[in-house]
Amino acid sequence: MTSDPSPEGIVEPAARETRDALHRPLHDLRISLLDRCNFRCPYCMPETEFHDDYQFLTRSQRLTHAEILKVARVATGLGVSKLRLTGGEPLLDKKMPELVKGLAALPGVEDLALTTNAMLLAPVAVKLAEAGLHRVTISLDSLDEQVFRTMSGGRGDLQTVLDGVTAAEQAGLSPIKINVVVERGVNDHTVLDLLDHFRGTGHIVRLIEYMDVGNRNGWRRDQVVSSKELHAMVQQRWPLRPLDRNYAGEVARRYQYVDGLGEIGFISSVTEPFCGSCSRARLSSDGILYTCLFATQGTDLREPIRNGADDDELGDILSRIWLQRADRYSELRRPDVAEHHALSKVEMYRIGG
Repeated sequence: MTSDPSPEGIVEPAARETRDALHRPLHDLRISLLDRCNFRCPYCMPETEFHDDYQFLTRSQRLTHAEILKVARVATGLGVSKLRLTGGEPLLDKKMPELVKGLAALPGVEDLALTTNAMLLAPVAVKLAEAGLHRVTISLDSLDEQVFRTMSGGRGDLQTVLDGVTAAEQAGLSPIKINVVVERGVNDHTVLDLLDHFRGTGHIVRLIEYMDVGNRNGWRRDQVVSSKELHAMVQQRWPLRPLDRNYAGEVARRYQYVDGLGEIGFISSVTEPFCGSCSRARLSSDGILYTCLFATQGTDLREPIRNGADDDELGDILSRIWLQRADRYSELRRPDVAEHHALSKVEMYRIGG
């Protein structure tokens, strides 16, 4: 990472790299803005659990934008160069462009992205781009209207989401990635139609194995359509050739259509775990820092921040958390491990995907 000169012309030292107990660097910070969502996807926030009376975090329990900026500023000083805003649904935060502007101004931020279901994206895409957002990843599990409606818990409107994709493209928030969670017997039969729709658009579809994230989705191994199966399905219709990874720790295995009409990715966290190269920390909306998507516990940063911890003190806390990190749940996943974790894993809606 190159250093940026200060306003006085003095070159600041480059951010130091912080590595965990398995020598994995801290390069990515995923920031959950709030725990609420306008969807009720059965694999994440099923309506039966997250009903009208469910108690989400209050405003005072969530980190303020100033507190989020403080954590992000300290994290970039430890080597973080990629920031991603997630939720819940982050666009429920009406002041998000202001936060984006602050994050984009931090020295060392090379990639600032947003993951969204795109229901609220079209009206704010230009504002987000102007504030400094680089790109978006859009969760879209099917282009079959009935399947999509079912997988969004009856709350999604397919055309509104597609309008959000178009608005993001026109605003320059690219490359746009389309994340598709593939669940056997639910949407696997619609995958090829979705791929056909986005071929030639420049958007990158990523097919994600259905994961045992959180405690509420009733995950079973037989619901997983492996990346190997998905690759064979796509290859039979459109021949593929492998591409190199864009960067160390990239979670998707990249392929290109042989006919030149774009790129596709496969995310195989169940059948081909990638813990060994994981460089991501996750900050929940109430200020808990997690070092694994499948974590059972995290570290509270909100309390020390609100008790007056300065950047140096917060940096010491973050460094200590990462230096002690040895998570590799996906690589150790076995039925007995998964069963134990199912009782205590943090919910995905609290820390994003």
